This record gives sequence, C-alpha cells and structure tokens, in this order.
Amino acid sequence: MCHPALLNWLKNKPWVGPMLDLRLPKQVANVIRFLGLCSLLMFTPVSVAVEQHLTLIHMGDIHGHLVPRHQVAGVLPDKGVKVGGLAYMYSQVQRIRNREPNTLLINTGDTIQGSAEALFSQGQAMVDVLNLFDIDAYAPGNWDFLYGTERFRALFAGNQPIANWKAIAANLYYSTLYEFPATQYADRAGQRVLPPYLIYKVGSIKVGIVGLTAERGPKALSPRVMDGFYLTTGQDELEVVVPLLRDKENVDIVILISERGLANNIALARRFPGIDIVLSSDMHEETHRPVALENGTLIVEVGQDGSLLGELNLTVSNRDIVDWTWKAHRISTQNNKPDPIIAERIKQIRSKYVGGVGFSPHVNPINGALLRTPIDTVIGHTRVPLHRAGVTSTSGLNRTSAVIEGTSHNFLADAFRVSCNADVGVMRGFRYGTHIPSGPIALEDIYHYIPIGPQIACGLVSGDDLRLQIERSAQSTLTQWVGAWGGGWMLAYSGVTYDLDPLNEFGFRASNIRVNVHGCRVLVCG
Repeated sequence: MCHPALLNWLKNKPWVGPMLDLRLPKQVANVIRFLGLCSLLMFTPVSVAVEQHLTLIHMGDIHGHLVPRHQVAGVLPDKGVKVGGLAYMYSQVQRIRNREPNTLLINTGDTIQGSAEALFSQGQAMVDVLNLFDIDAYAPGNWDFLYGTERFRALFAGNQPIANWKAIAANLYYSTLYEFPATQYADRAGQRVLPPYLIYKVGSIKVGIVGLTAERGPKALSPRVMDGFYLTTGQDELEVVVPLLRDKENVDIVILISERGLANNIALARRFPGIDIVLSSDMHEETHRPVALENGTLIVEVGQDGSLLGELNLTVSNRDIVDWTWKAHRISTQNNKPDPIIAERIKQIRSKYVGGVGFSPHVNPINGALLRTPIDTVIGHTRVPLHRAGVTSTSGLNRTSAVIEGTSHNFLADAFRVSCNADVGVMRGFRYGTHIPSGPIALEDIYHYIPIGPQIACGLVSGDDLRLQIERSAQSTLTQWVGAWGGGWMLAYSGVTYDLDPLNEFGFRASNIRVNVHGCRVLVCG
C-alpha cells in the first residue's frame, strides 16, 4: 500500500484519476484512484542514470629522457626553461592521482630508446625508473624493438616481464614459417606476442583498452631487429576486438592506445565506430585540445621527451561519455618539483655514465663500440641554438618548418661532410631530439640526436641516386596518403641546395638540385 505521506501529496493533484467513474461515491472513487496510482508506482521500473568519473593520465614518446632538457623553440610557451624529466613527470602524475580517485596511467610507446643511458643498458635504465610509476597499460613503439626480439620478449612478454607496464598489442605476431622460415619461434608461429587488450573495473566503470604498435618498425630501424616478429596495420584486429569488447565483454568505454601516429589514428577511429578515446603517439604531435571526431571519438597526443603529460577527465553514464575535460600539463623545472624517490633512482642510474667515481665503460649493443668518455663531458660549443622544432609562422632561425630542416640536423650533416672530406653530408631526419642552447655541447646531447650511436660511412653517390633519395624522403614525409608515411622529417643535407614543392607528386617535388663543390654550384638534376 501507499505511504501516508504519498497519499497526502496525491490528494491535491488535479491530474489524479479523472478517467475513473465519477458517479461513484466521492470517498470510494478517491480510494480507487489512490490505490491504482500506488500500484502503478510500485510495479513500474525506474531507470536512474548514475554518472561515474574516470581520469586517464597519458604519457608517450619519452625517448629515453631521464632528466630535463632545454627548451629553445620559440613557438612553445616554456621557451628558456628545462622541460621533461621523469622525476618531474612523476610528481605531476601523483598530484593528479591524489586529486582524482579513479585513474589509469597509460604509456603509448617509444620509451626505451633515445639516450645514452637507454642505449647502453638496452632500455634497462628506463625500465628501472618507470617500474616505480605503476603504469596500467602500455603500447610499444617502433623504437622499443631496437634491441631485438629476444630483448623485447624479456622486457614485455610472458608471465613475468622485466617491465611491469602491462604491455598490449593486437597487431604484433610471431612470424609464420611461410613468412620467415628461419624463425626462432617456430613453436609460436602465428600467435600474438602480447595480449590484444586489457579490461579494468575502475570504480563502477568497466574499461576496455586495446593496444596497437607501429607497423613501420622494420622500416624505421632494420628488418633484423624484428626477426621472428611480424606486424599488421591493426585494421583487421580492430574490426574484431572493438565489437568484442562492446558486445561480449559489455565494457562501458573503449580506449585505443596506439603508436601509429595522430593522422593514422584519426583514420582508424573514423573507420571503426565504437572507440571512445584514442591515446596516440609516434609523430610527437601536441594536441593542446583533443581532436573531436564527428562520431564522438576524442584523440590526444602528448609531444615528445616527457615535456607534456595529458589528463583526460571523463564523466560516464549508461555506457556513454556525457562530459569531459582535458588538461595538457607542461612538465618543467618551473612548473613541477622532482619526486625525491624517482630523482634518487635516476641519480643512481646515471652515476654509471657521467663523470665521477661511479663511471665505467659501456659497450654499444648495436655496433660493439665502447663508451670511454662520461656523457656529461663538454665536446664543443655552438653560437646558435641547435634543435629541429621550427615552424613556418615564425621568423629568424626557426622560420623553416622542422619537417624540412633544422639547425641541429644541418649541424650534424655539416659534421659528417667534414669528417669524410666529402662534397655532400647526409643526416637522417630523426623526429626526436634534445634542444641545445647557445653554449656548450655535451656528449649526451649528441646521443639524444643519434640515439643508436651509428658510425659515419664515407662513399660515392651518383647524381641520380641523390635525386632519388631526396624524392623518397619527401614522399615518406609529405605524401597526402597517410598510410604511406615513413617518418616525420626529411633528410638533412650539407653541401646541397634544391627547390621543393610539397604539393607535387612523387618524382617531381625536388628540382634545381645543386651540389656545392669548392665554392661552385654544380647542377645535379634540373
């Protein structure tokens, strides 16, 4: 029966029971009205939407940067200060965790390469620090395969990986015997190397996280480092995994963590509906606000070298994101204080590489070269800031887009040319790299620029070969077909000038290519 308070509330409501037969005695009619309405209220299910909150903390493309580096690019708000550094980043992570009860910390790859400490320890220097971060999910980047498949498996695969980051990648497999008959993993042929997804219950929100790694690993590195593995673009996997999480696992939201680059991830999110959030890495873009697609998907990317940490706060109701806020935290010595535990761990690790009683020689695992000099040794000086972070809207040394060239890579190409007493110097267009202000250059700065420690090769090249190299570099960087991108920057040249038309097709972008020989400009190709 109805509670008396409800009966009193109903008495004076004009909409109660006009459909009843009013020829009944008034008291009887009122009783029937009240009892009928009470029955309706008792047996009609009421669905109340409950809002729940989830915070995603996003890090990616750290590239071996344990300690802060200079910021000299004029287009960035923290110009003139030191940015990044894992101790500073961790303090920001903890600040968010202390404020928000329901958080997930996500790492989207390219982590264990990019510095001398990372190189000479085969990534262990980064693992020893980041294992203290309590990372909830990690998608490997193409550079995380640098030290070979066995090292990759030891770090990330199996029941007890060295890195406790919970690595996932739906598009990473052991090679089949047909593709690679010499595979050392014949007993696992065709199987996945890592789980394709993770499911978390955060508060009352059921979260599905899908991982993708960059399929261009062999192109960016060497096919040898991928022996026994093969990669796909991830499209076939998303077509299966996203509906599986939505319809079978009944997750509330689906998050894609992908090291396939911002443009590729936008295309994937448009093609496969059902993805709520994409945390992106690879091309070092900074999304100061999320890319919001027409289907509701939000996509963010957090730059490079640990200089940015993303905070995406979500309000979820009835398996839908009903509200969100995004904050891109700039990590710097100005904005953050270093966490003392992480700072001490980094100091212990670096003591083996910098000057002092703890320094010891190290062997380069890529080419066997021996590191005999502490990495904080000053090896030169520069009058101009060295970096590759310019954009076309600025003036002075930064006026050329970093996609085309930068002072750091021009400097390296000059050094290569002089070392070989050659007419032309060529430096591959690495997309990452530290910034060096005017003043001293330390050995570790160069390891940030060339993190695999390659040796300089001297040789002969024809004009046709040079022209083809320029065209291929432009194609992999400037083509309108996102799936054909092979890197973020064009190769840097010393002793070469040419005209570039980014909007032309392959084979016709470069013209008027000339080589400077003894002060004369010699035409290579018109």
